[in-house]
Order: sequence, then structure tokens, then C-alpha cells
Amino acid sequence: MMNSLPEPILEMRGIGKRFPGVIANENVSFDIHRGEVHSLLGENGAGKSTLMKILYGLYQPDSGEIRLNGEEVKLTSPADAISHGICMIHQHFMLVPTLTVTENVALGLRSSRHPLTDLRIIASRIRELSETFGLQVDPDVFVWQLAVGERQRVEIIKALYRDASILILDEPTAVLTPNEVDDLFVTFKQMVKDGRSLIFISHKLHEVLSLSDRITVLRNGRVTGQTDPCDTNREHLAQMMVGRAVNLAPDKPPVTMGEPRLTVQDLFVEGDRGTDAVCGLSLEIRGGEVLGIAGVSGNGQRELAEAICGLRKSKSGQVKIDGSNVSGCDPRTVRQAGLSYVPEERMRDGAIGEFNVMENLMLLDHGEKTFCRNGFLRFNPIHRHCKKLVAEYAVKTPNMETPAKNLSGGNLQKLILARELSGNPKVLIAAQPTRGVDIGAAEYIHARLSHQRSNGTATLVISEDLDEVFALSDRIAVMFEGRIMGIVAREVATREFIGLMMAGVDPDSPEVDYCRPKDLPEDTEIS
Repeated sequence: MMNSLPEPILEMRGIGKRFPGVIANENVSFDIHRGEVHSLLGENGAGKSTLMKILYGLYQPDSGEIRLNGEEVKLTSPADAISHGICMIHQHFMLVPTLTVTENVALGLRSSRHPLTDLRIIASRIRELSETFGLQVDPDVFVWQLAVGERQRVEIIKALYRDASILILDEPTAVLTPNEVDDLFVTFKQMVKDGRSLIFISHKLHEVLSLSDRITVLRNGRVTGQTDPCDTNREHLAQMMVGRAVNLAPDKPPVTMGEPRLTVQDLFVEGDRGTDAVCGLSLEIRGGEVLGIAGVSGNGQRELAEAICGLRKSKSGQVKIDGSNVSGCDPRTVRQAGLSYVPEERMRDGAIGEFNVMENLMLLDHGEKTFCRNGFLRFNPIHRHCKKLVAEYAVKTPNMETPAKNLSGGNLQKLILARELSGNPKVLIAAQPTRGVDIGAAEYIHARLSHQRSNGTATLVISEDLDEVFALSDRIAVMFEGRIMGIVAREVATREFIGLMMAGVDPDSPEVDYCRPKDLPEDTEIS
């Protein structure tokens, strides 16, 4: 990467963008030089996405200008942006699964043999790009046959095929294992060495510090500062994003762990595609313990959580809460046994968007004697209870009648936590507890989960964010293709070792010897 940089190849000067009732960008200036990685940081709603959508031609700015190589340009559509050498690699892949890699790359391109497309020429060029940038992808394979990391490579190849000089990378590592992230960063550095410029958007602060030449932080639609990685750290960046000091790792006071509260034995669960998503899985969590499950999405985590909660029937195996067998029981029975569940899809499974705050808080407990008498709801106790929960869990809402769909992601997650934790459960399952929430809300949610640990709750945290798993867990289990690859004590776990298991590498394999913790044989359970 370059230390002394020439004039910017891209400048966004004084960009302003308003939506009804919202100032998304206010006088934002941003630039990037050739051969530079310039990261864009900010909480949800800070204005990052709006700014990049303006650069990609999806939105038109209300004020300001965009200059490429010193000349002002008007980018009126993504096609226009691509013609100027600007490509965007989206967090959610924009690929057609039923087409091959070559056919996906060809989509939207005008062929020299118009109206025919010469796929052989495109496939040949894909192989050249793959070799140059270390992106091993078979041009003839169908996208549905590719792993997540391979699909990410196809998105990058699409941009390189179009000879993009500026790439917008929107959370490109969100669904990758640590080892895949390392490989991807090698590719990014090769692209920078080749003279391309990367705008990197990520909430993973250690990745931003590792990859960036410069970092710009947005808050409430405005630039709050710009810094170099050598002059900052994660805590300082978090403070710039939020406007106050942020505790990135929750306090974990010592606890005396109790007896096993959740026991899963030889569980088999069928997935939506008719094949086994959970294959003979066993685990145990004691009171006061947090077991974190790490793994790339789609390896059976959702099916495991749903089977434990009674939302999905298991084929065989047992689930016990405090020694009571709840296998095959309905969700109400499982809840009465002492389990609470924070689902990964909060709006789809955790709340009813059309219901107001109070109604969502009472979804599960409205039939309790305190809140219901002779079949009639007692609104005064209900209102007092909900008002207390809203205050205790710092849910920001105009009033109790506000529809849940109008809350921010972080506040909706706090609402669900308030409802699920109000009964002080014996067992808590928290799936992707901070996905899509800003760093301030994530800090609060982590503190709440740590508080439940101190209260003796047995907690299962399922997360694709390895930083989160490391911050919260006492032990870390790794899931791959429906199985537990291994369970490692947090104090001896390393990112490299966990990452290899996430990729399906056997922890007993010589391949992991270089990163195996010294006391691993005593702290690891191999399924």
C-alpha cells in the first residue's frame, strides 16, 4: 500500500441528502486515492449506506458534487457508475444461483458478438483474473454449488472483469470464516498493489485497523473525524462512532457454575431441504455458563435453536432442561420449563411489527394471573409492568402505543430481551443477538447477557461474529455441517484454531498443530 499518495482520483464534496423527516447526509466530504483502502465507519443510520448509494448512482444528492480524476461527474444509475469504473460488492450477494459463474459474470455485459454472448472468451478471462488475484473459482460450476467464500470471489471477479478502478466493499467479510477473511485480505492487497482503490465498510474494528490506509467516521449523517490506523485503536474508533466511551468487552465477574441446566443428547433435526441439518449433536451448559456456538451461517445453527425451543420437531435425541425431558414438546411447554429464546430474525420471529410496544412485551405473559382475571386483561398492572421494562432495558420509544415496526433494530432487540429475560429464565438461547444493531446497542445487549450469567442462567449464544463469541463465552463450540467439531475453553481458544474448525478441519488433524492451544487435550471435546 502507498504511503505518499497523489491527488485523489475520487472526491465527494459537501454531499447532502434528505429524506422525509431525516437528514441522511449533511455536508459530507470523502475522497480516495489510487491504490488506497479508505474505510468508512459508523453506526446504523449514520449515513454510510446513503453516501455509497449516491456514489453508485442509486440516489441523487440534494447538494454537493462528485469529481473523478478532477472532473465533475453525474452518476444517475449503477450502469453509469460502472461505466466510470465504480463497482459495488454488496453484503448480500447479487448472483443467480441457477447460472454458472461465467453466466453470472456475463450478465449485463454487451458482447462483441451481440446479440450472442461468447461464454468461452469470458470463461478464459475469468481464469486469468483468478490466477492473477488468487481467486480460485471454476468458471463452469453453478453458483448454487459454491460455498459462501467462493461466491464472494465471484462477486469480486465480476467487478474485476468490468475493470473497476474503485470498489465499494459493503461488509464483505460478514459471512466468512477467519481463514477466508485472511485469504480475502490477500486478494484486496493485491488489488491495491495493482492500482485499484477500495472503499471498505465494516463494523469489525480489528479488520478495519488491519486493512485500512485511512478511516473516516460518520455519526448522525456528518463526518466526525478521520484518522490513520497507526494513530488509533478499537476503543477510540468506537468512541468516535458513538460519541462516548464504549465497553467493547462486557465485564464477566467470576461465577460459581451450577449443575447442568441444558442438556442436548445425540440430536438429529431435519432441515427445510429434507436432509439432516443437525446430525447427532450433543452439548451441555451449566448454570452461570455461556456456551458460544461459532460457525458460518447455514451449518445447522438455526435448526438446533428451533429444535431446543420446540419450534421444530427433532427426528431423534433428547433435550433436557433442569433434568426434565422436553423433547418433542410445544414451545409453551418448553418455556414453562424455564427456557427463553431470542431468535435471529427479530421482526419475523421475535416480534409482531403491527403490534405496539406494550402488546409485544405481553405476547407471552398476558394469561398470567397478575395480568388477567376471569378472562379479562388488567390494563393497569400491564401498563406498570411494561413501563418498568422499557425503562429498565433502555428501550427508546415515543410511547407504549408505538408499533414495533417503527423501532430501530437495536431498540427492537432490547424490547425482545426485556420480554424474554423478565421471568429470569433457567436457560436462554440468544441467536445472533447483535446482528444489525449499532455498537451502542450491542454494548448494552452484551452487558445484559453477562448479567444473566451472573444470575445463574445457562446461556447458549449462537453468533457468526467471532468477536462476539469470544467476548461472551466461557466455552466455544464450533458447528460445521450440523455437527460439533470441538468445544474449547475460552481462555485457551485462538481465532486461528476456531477458524479452521469453522472451515471443517478436524481439530486432531496435523493441519492445525501450529495454532493448537497447549492445554487443548484437557479442554476440548471432539464429537
